[in-house]
Amino acid sequence: MYAALWRLLPGPLWLRIVLAIVLVLVVLAALVLWVFPWVNSFISVPEVTVE
Repeated sequence: MYAALWRLLPGPLWLRIVLAIVLVLVVLAALVLWVFPWVNSFISVPEVTVE
C-alpha cells in the first residue's frame, strides 16, 4: 500500500519526501482537529478523584 502511494507522488525524490511529510502532517492535523474531538463526544470518562 505504501509503495503504491509512493509511486503516485509526482516529482523527484526530494519532492516526494516533502510531499509525504506534508501529507502525514495534514492527516495528523485532521485527526487532532476533527476526528478525535468527535470520537471523544461518544466516550464518557468517569470522574475519578484520588484522596
